[in-house]
Amino acid sequence: MYRIFTVCLVFIMFSCKENTTPKPNAYLRLSYPNPIYKTKQANVPFTFDINTFSDSLQVAKIRGDKESMALNIVYPKLKGTIYLTYKPIKNNPETLRKYLLDAQNFTQEHTRIADDIGGYPYINPKRKVYGMFYEVGGNAASQSQFYVTDSINHFLTGSLYFYAKPNSDSILPAAHYLKNDIQKLMETITWK
Repeated sequence: MYRIFTVCLVFIMFSCKENTTPKPNAYLRLSYPNPIYKTKQANVPFTFDINTFSDSLQVAKIRGDKESMALNIVYPKLKGTIYLTYKPIKNNPETLRKYLLDAQNFTQEHTRIADDIGGYPYINPKRKVYGMFYEVGGNAASQSQFYVTDSINHFLTGSLYFYAKPNSDSILPAAHYLKNDIQKLMETITWK
């Protein structure tokens, strides 16, 4: 019995010639087209450059507010949308202050879920565009938010959302791609 056990043990030990090692994790390769920007002119008091990779720009009035407008830049292939809201200031410092506080508070609501929020000011005195871009890290509902204004007549806010449960690992490549589109929008906005 001992001999059979020994023979089986030796057989088992020398029968496997190949070392087994765990396979590395597979990563999804996501590639997006190089952006091509074109100036978009809609029935709004400003123009800006938009990536042709987006499917459409939807413009609508906001119920109960005759002067404000909602704009959506839709990216169906990325399952995301940049939601924009335009509001006139009418040279009223109190209105500007209220809009700025609303935009900042909206971003700060994400601090409960976000890992971090980075704020990056944008100033272009030549074009009269002043604003802030917020990059939200972690599993927050919106990964990018921003506002721009001329401080006198115009105020525009924007947020990026995806049609998926917030999971920063999954949407990070698309969020970075659309972050560039938001920055391009901020850099090219021209008030009418």
